[in-house]
Amino acid sequence: MASATALIVGGGVIGLSTAYHLTRRGFGRVVVLEKDALGAGSSRRAAGIITGHLWSETGVRARKIALALYRELSEELPGYRFRDVGCLNLFDPASWPERAALLPLYDRWAVPYAVLDAQEMRSCWPALNPPAEMIGLFDPLGGYSEPDEYIPALVRRLRELGVELHSGQQVRDFILRGGRVVGVQVDDGHTARTLEADAVVCTTHAWMNLSLAGAARQVPVKAFVHQRYVTPPLPAAVDLPAINANPYGGYVRPAAGKRILAGAETAQRAEFRVPSFDFHMDALEVAPQVADDLRATLAPLLPVLATTTWVSRQVGLICFSMDGEPILGGLDGLPGLWIGCAFHSGGFAYNPVAGLLLAQLVAGETPALDIAAFSPNRFAASATAGYLATTVTQEHAVRRRH
Repeated sequence: MASATALIVGGGVIGLSTAYHLTRRGFGRVVVLEKDALGAGSSRRAAGIITGHLWSETGVRARKIALALYRELSEELPGYRFRDVGCLNLFDPASWPERAALLPLYDRWAVPYAVLDAQEMRSCWPALNPPAEMIGLFDPLGGYSEPDEYIPALVRRLRELGVELHSGQQVRDFILRGGRVVGVQVDDGHTARTLEADAVVCTTHAWMNLSLAGAARQVPVKAFVHQRYVTPPLPAAVDLPAINANPYGGYVRPAAGKRILAGAETAQRAEFRVPSFDFHMDALEVAPQVADDLRATLAPLLPVLATTTWVSRQVGLICFSMDGEPILGGLDGLPGLWIGCAFHSGGFAYNPVAGLLLAQLVAGETPALDIAAFSPNRFAASATAGYLATTVTQEHAVRRRH
């Protein structure tokens, strides 16, 4: 398909990864259209934590591929390195049985793990102080990526590969001809034009249903405000894995420059409905108390947080589907269009494999794994409409972490 053209709508990490894998396949002309700067949405606001310890077979298999790809990208992208510090997933006695039931799944797919009690966790990472009843599920292959390293490194590589990267290009609608998506309508704030293509991939995250409205399609996705914070440099680097501190409603990991990054959900905050294509995440607000609450919540687990503060904050949106699984694939009745969205709080973690799977679909290849569980077509239209008509708080969404 060397003469084919693919348009990718959305220049976050999912869209950029799709462009990378399409180009590596020699697909032809690959064009990325981003309404803002590349990676300016949730991608640069991400925690970047990744674990292979997910809750479904499709997710486990996908993350295994993603972790392998992150290590390959560390060799290929100058200026980027996956931080393979491992990922510690925490559980209290009430939540542990559900995860313990998944250990045979991890065994079946050769996903390594270690189950640690509180004393073992303290021995491995003296900076941690988990309560006696806490259970740790350690993923030795997990870790994190720094968005400020990964995104620029990936963009540089895409330019070297000949991908056409365009910022400030708002896609307003899809062009349909004969029931097929054959391009997009785009404007740069001054001029409106149409661009045609053999394939269109839409990865517009919280804007997805706005993107699909012109094609009279919707997907059951809810967006929620999410915030993460970073400390100033500490006197010494703290030896930590990336930690999904599930019983605490948050996460924490090391950050560059002897810092610590942490984030938390605001469980009782209602969903956020993106008002228009022109909405920018810089407009999002978070009450100052959230930062204080986060530090107070995590300090018993990581006491060093009690003696420091936060010096930077990023606020963005995370998206969950109705059943908590990602939405990735083609839409029945709309050939020529593929979508990828609703990667819960793990879009950064999924991006290498999500881009691979989307590229394989576009190129007409058999995907690396069966992704029926991620298909946009798994939801009935009536169920989608009913779900979108409701308003929920984050604590009532089917939500996952990284």
